[in-house]
Amino acid sequence: MGDARRYHQLSSPFPMKRGGALRGARVAYETWGELDADRANAILILTGLSPSAHAASNAEDPSHGWWEDMIGPGRAFDTDRFHVICVNSLGSDKGSTCPASNDPATGAPYRLDFPELALEDVANAAYEAVTGMGIVRLACLVGCSMGGMSALAYMLLHPKSVRTHISVDTAPQAQPFAIAIRSLQREAIRLDPHWNNGQYDDASYPEHGMSIARKLGVITYRSAMEWNGRFARIRLEPDQREENEPFGFEFQVESYLEGHARRFNRTFDPNSYLYLSRASDWFDIGEYGEGDVLKGLARIHVEQALVIGVSTDILFPLEQQETIATGLRASGADVDFVALDSPQGHDAFLVDIENYSRAIGGFLATLNP
Repeated sequence: MGDARRYHQLSSPFPMKRGGALRGARVAYETWGELDADRANAILILTGLSPSAHAASNAEDPSHGWWEDMIGPGRAFDTDRFHVICVNSLGSDKGSTCPASNDPATGAPYRLDFPELALEDVANAAYEAVTGMGIVRLACLVGCSMGGMSALAYMLLHPKSVRTHISVDTAPQAQPFAIAIRSLQREAIRLDPHWNNGQYDDASYPEHGMSIARKLGVITYRSAMEWNGRFARIRLEPDQREENEPFGFEFQVESYLEGHARRFNRTFDPNSYLYLSRASDWFDIGEYGEGDVLKGLARIHVEQALVIGVSTDILFPLEQQETIATGLRASGADVDFVALDSPQGHDAFLVDIENYSRAIGGFLATLNP
């Protein structure tokens, strides 16, 4: 299997919002479709916390992407019309410079010496990658979950660089419930003795902490409605239970979470997870509006926007997406707000492809690259 991943070298030093700078840093990205002669048909996708830049399969890498059914000829992100780019977040270990990367000053991994990371840094790194391709103005900027917050920062920090915007299941600032969940996830990792203040390795790795962090995440990514519908109170068969294990797994939902945790473990660097998680908590568009979120949003200027939310999302509640729509309208954008009733909660954008395709494909069909 080939690797479709490409890299953009960031300016060096690359200044970070909260102090410090990176030297010799880079971000990974992948692309689909062709860039037109005017370089005016580019769509940039910014991801949630854990995905890589591999949003869909392509000739170099035919493996399934995290948004596979959304990108391609005739799909919502129609690659016959648009040049689609997905950038891996700065701070993520999926090819971009992150705490697991080597610090050129020492030759050893940064670990906790990595500078404090803000989503504004993620936005600035993605902007450098886009402008490095000779793209002055994006036809559309798309942000999913954490990437939606990064997208708001991108448009604020780089005026006139984006024509239209698609906001997917995100928020203009983290609310206390989301902060509380992410705080517990970070605590689970930090309290694992193998985390060792970030000084772990493959032989001594914080499996337990990462497992609990992932389980907490999965619980909040879906809705109570879906948990009830999928699992009810169904118990495991006797041969599926852990013999001689006090308080061991008894219900199917417990086994499901364990399976998710096992698949996630060792696929994401724990320190990178901590940095990106905290960056999500810190983000607040109100900082750009004298403490007022709507004033901050009103400083963003795009021609059109599509804001999608899900009524069952407990991590990024629908009212937060309504706030984004209201703020963008106040700045003069023509905004479509779509509230979906998908039972899958926050993860609906990865699962309810039919409804998201209809909304996003319909919106993009009206654009003239």
